[in-house]
Amino acid sequence: MKWPRGLDGLCYGGDYNPEQWPEDVWREDVALMRRAGVNLVSLGVFAWSRLEPERGRYTFDWLDRVLDLLDAGGVKVALATPTASPPPWFSLAHPDALPVRADGTRLLHGSRDTYCASAPAYREACRRIAGELARRYADHPAVALWHVHNEYGTVCHCDHAAGAFRAWLRDRYRTLDALNDAWTTAFWSQHYADWEHVFPPRATQYLPNPGQVLDFTRFWSDELLAAYVEQREILRAAGPDVPVTTNYVFGGWVPVDHARWSREVDLVAIDHYPSDAGPGAEEETAFAADLARSWAGGRPWLLMESAPNLIYAGGRMHAKEPGRMARHSLSHVARGSRGAMFFQWRAPRGGAERFHSALVPHAGPDSRVYREAAALGAALGRLSEVDGGAVEASVAVAWDAASWWALQGPGLPWDGIDYLAQVRAAHRALWRVGVTADFVSLDRAGPLPYRLLVLPAHYLMSDAAAAAVRTYVDGGGRLVATYLSGVADEYGRVRLGGYPGALREVLGVRVEEFRPTPHGWAEDVRLAGAALVRPGVTRHRFGAGTAWYLSTRLDDADYGELLAGAAGIPVREGAAGLELVRRRDRRAAWLFALNHGDRARPVEADGTDLMTGRRVRGAVEVPAGGWAVIRETH
Repeated sequence: MKWPRGLDGLCYGGDYNPEQWPEDVWREDVALMRRAGVNLVSLGVFAWSRLEPERGRYTFDWLDRVLDLLDAGGVKVALATPTASPPPWFSLAHPDALPVRADGTRLLHGSRDTYCASAPAYREACRRIAGELARRYADHPAVALWHVHNEYGTVCHCDHAAGAFRAWLRDRYRTLDALNDAWTTAFWSQHYADWEHVFPPRATQYLPNPGQVLDFTRFWSDELLAAYVEQREILRAAGPDVPVTTNYVFGGWVPVDHARWSREVDLVAIDHYPSDAGPGAEEETAFAADLARSWAGGRPWLLMESAPNLIYAGGRMHAKEPGRMARHSLSHVARGSRGAMFFQWRAPRGGAERFHSALVPHAGPDSRVYREAAALGAALGRLSEVDGGAVEASVAVAWDAASWWALQGPGLPWDGIDYLAQVRAAHRALWRVGVTADFVSLDRAGPLPYRLLVLPAHYLMSDAAAAAVRTYVDGGGRLVATYLSGVADEYGRVRLGGYPGALREVLGVRVEEFRPTPHGWAEDVRLAGAALVRPGVTRHRFGAGTAWYLSTRLDDADYGELLAGAAGIPVREGAAGLELVRRRDRRAAWLFALNHGDRARPVEADGTDLMTGRRVRGAVEVPAGGWAVIRETH
């Protein structure tokens, strides 16, 4: 499937909300889009109340005019189903479809995401509006992509959810005996004798059952995916040549296994908003891009949303410095994205996100933000040849959504456990020494063709995942595993005999006790074949490979040095300030150099500068806050 339909080169644009503006603004928008090099916009994401102001009455005439105007201006459309924001009439007609918190509070209409994905009325209404859009617009020449929903992630604990949860559990466990065993319901007299006795993990007196909490999150990932698939199938039936996706949102509150979902989308699309206004923003950007590329597994992916000129951090808005928008966008492109998209095109006058970042800010096109947006659009037009080039990555970091969810659960040895922080620490340490990393899911991984595999807090580990790690190391692979890896099976039941459970033999250690401190982590480690490298770090020869175990936290410098040394990769001086990423296909290789520092940096290169067309041989100077892309000479 060619993606997106009728659009060549890298994608550039963002969310467009013409329903918020009078029609005389629309023509100005298209003219400004053309000037900025915009070639793709998401349309209709939050427009349900304008498209269907009452049940069964559709007002598509305004959308017809917008699509025709965009098509005439050469701008393609990712046409959305607006199902993340049900209209007021729906919520009033179906109060049972409003979401319910764990404490029983039913949330009312007045925001987006006020729905329960298990409510039959909601699912039916979603199918209906998706079907109407598909019938009317599948053949429209502007439509290049279907954009289902927006940022799936809403959780509900209502009776509709309870019934769907029971059905999911029946399918997963088949018998109550298997469920009781997986959840260890002999503890605290929780043994279930009837499926109707099982509920979502609602507010209770003390700690809830961790197996129940984990499975409820797994259930919601599958339930939301089923809601997506229902709409996808309707859209595909109407126009099989138009690809379908949804945009992933990322955070600890999101009950979605994105690695698993990625098999069900025609391209992976992510939204990314850094939470750190300092250098952490660049580290987070690389982290999100590497995750998206890895979820895509060699298939297309796209940065669907990002903020053009603002970072929201510490309770305030931080204006990105000149050039930072381009560097963040190009970091995604360097790491495999098929372009750069933003939320949003034009900043609205009102509404809850009236001060959200936009390519056309409140100041209008006579602004630094729009001028930088136009410059970025021109640059992406010159970089289209990199599209399709594979990103070179020599190290893999294991990613496991279920371990994240389990380590957010109750009854753990320390409240400071943070799975995402551990994974980011590993990726950050690699980024700071100039190493590009893939992410892998051990339960779905085939052979691992990497110099090094890193397991940060991989708490849950099935027998199959443990066997994959063992095979990798035994065959000559290099492994670095941190504390809290391999401790429990896939149901969250602790593996007996000493930690790290499933990995004891490979790592050559046996941990008898955890000793978390107010500021970190420590353990009582017994060597069982491994050698002590330094306090908190051991090394063990296993088969033809080597496995390191980290029983404590390391700072970024020591962690990066350890990982680079384990991988056999030399540490590049000043790598954190100068990000170098290479893409390659059968014809050529492209070196992306992004200078995040405050002084110019030389980069050794031999090839052609894609922005200037000049031949480069030897060192090219990348200015402070600037960047370069070199087509290398083979």
